[in-house]
Amino acid sequence: MKTDKLFYRIFLSQPSLITELLSDIPDDCQFEYTAPVVKEKEVRLDGLLIPLGDLPYAPIIFLEAQMQRDHQFYSRYFAGLFVYLHQYKITKTWRGLLILSDRHQSLGSEIPYQDLFNYRVQRVYLQDLLVAENLSPNLALLKLIVTPETDVILEAQQILNNATTEAEFKLKLDLVEAILVNKFPQLTIEEVQKMLNLREADVTQTRFYQEVLQRGLREGTQQGVQQGVQQGIQQGEANMVIRLLARRCGEISIEQQNQVRSLPLETLETLGEALLDFQGIIDLEHWLGENT
Repeated sequence: MKTDKLFYRIFLSQPSLITELLSDIPDDCQFEYTAPVVKEKEVRLDGLLIPLGDLPYAPIIFLEAQMQRDHQFYSRYFAGLFVYLHQYKITKTWRGLLILSDRHQSLGSEIPYQDLFNYRVQRVYLQDLLVAENLSPNLALLKLIVTPETDVILEAQQILNNATTEAEFKLKLDLVEAILVNKFPQLTIEEVQKMLNLREADVTQTRFYQEVLQRGLREGTQQGVQQGVQQGIQQGEANMVIRLLARRCGEISIEQQNQVRSLPLETLETLGEALLDFQGIIDLEHWLGENT
């Protein structure tokens, strides 16, 4: 504390000192010396890749995907990242990987984090994959997420046709099905498979099909299978919206979470767009009051 007060006096009485210590600060810049309190709140990281084994050169990777506009995304991402480094006393090197929709998303100001973007954090824009050539099989799968609906079936068939083993085919089919069901939520899994024109593949052995089938069997009828697919999509959308609401508005009560989970899929998608303009929990309460 004494040292803090000492530096406070020095910089307060000698404001030009900062330009001598930091060479890139213009001489005519003036500053106010303050000591604000930084309040920490709970931050949840979307993805953290921790290297296995004792490899000091292997970095921890902070991975996050963002497909919608969010003016606080960058600030929230870096806040969570550095809180994690501090809280868990990390001594290893780290890297960041952001998977984004396109270069025109409104994700907040980049200026405070420009050096990190230059050296530490890499951004991958899925829209760039649409014009790229000779993509690897993995990048081709990512490209499906943003491929226009008119072309996505042909692209998906090419990915499956390039599989060299049965195990690889089933793995890719599982991922392709999940991507297509997300792009065509109005279709059942059987309709998606028909679009892919799968004649010889044993699609019933894929993990995605089995999950949907088991959900449907619990209903006891073929209609249950289709309902299971729709319920799975609705639940996934509800979980995503609740996470976005928690980031945007703060803590969401159990009652409010249940209200969100009970919304039909179309209303959930409307809420997913509306929440980007919410300023706090009051906005959520008003929206739920008007739409439920």
